[in-house]
Amino acid sequence: MTLAFLSPDELRWGAVELILLIVSVGLHEFGHAWVADLRGDPLPRAQGRVTLDPFAHADPIGTILIPAIGIFGFLPFGIIGWGKPVQVLLANPRTRRADDILITLAGPAMNLVQCLGFALLGLILHQTGHMGSGAEKVISFGIILNAGLMVFNLVPIPPLDGSRVLRHLLGLSEETFRAIARFAPLILIVLINLPFFNKALSGLIFLVATPFFALAGLLS
Repeated sequence: MTLAFLSPDELRWGAVELILLIVSVGLHEFGHAWVADLRGDPLPRAQGRVTLDPFAHADPIGTILIPAIGIFGFLPFGIIGWGKPVQVLLANPRTRRADDILITLAGPAMNLVQCLGFALLGLILHQTGHMGSGAEKVISFGIILNAGLMVFNLVPIPPLDGSRVLRHLLGLSEETFRAIARFAPLILIVLINLPFFNKALSGLIFLVATPFFALAGLLS
């Protein structure tokens, strides 16, 4: 498939999806960097990551190229992508465990905040009588996208955020965690191709997104 086969409306909506993805992933990574900065870690600020500029957090391949390939239909998969990981020092041994957990959870939490932001925008547009089909489509996509980013990132498999939390809950050493992480990409590839895993993931995403759809007035 080439762009020549896409209608102007499909091209415009694809561009909107890509922009929303770049912003959503950027704010996810900003969440990690911001909380790390609050916890006294100097590295994210030194690397220019404590910023709302989404392109400071964008990976050219994972945030732009591969998502664009999926969005515009060049390959048979939906939206998939990732941002540039935020690097941290975790230099304080007394607070290292708490710092790591808080910094890790800050990314998915930022996606939850974005869901709320889209929902409140929808509520305002409904109450003022300005909710059109275009706005409804953008708000619906923004909510489901961020609910998806939150849920997927909490899957406890490296390099996803949930794996860092699970590591601390299980008391694994960094060396053991890294050894397990070597096999994680293969495990993740297998899982995302299993119907029951996709069904469970979709159910969790719907569960997270539903209250925000209700707040936005998008449930009939």
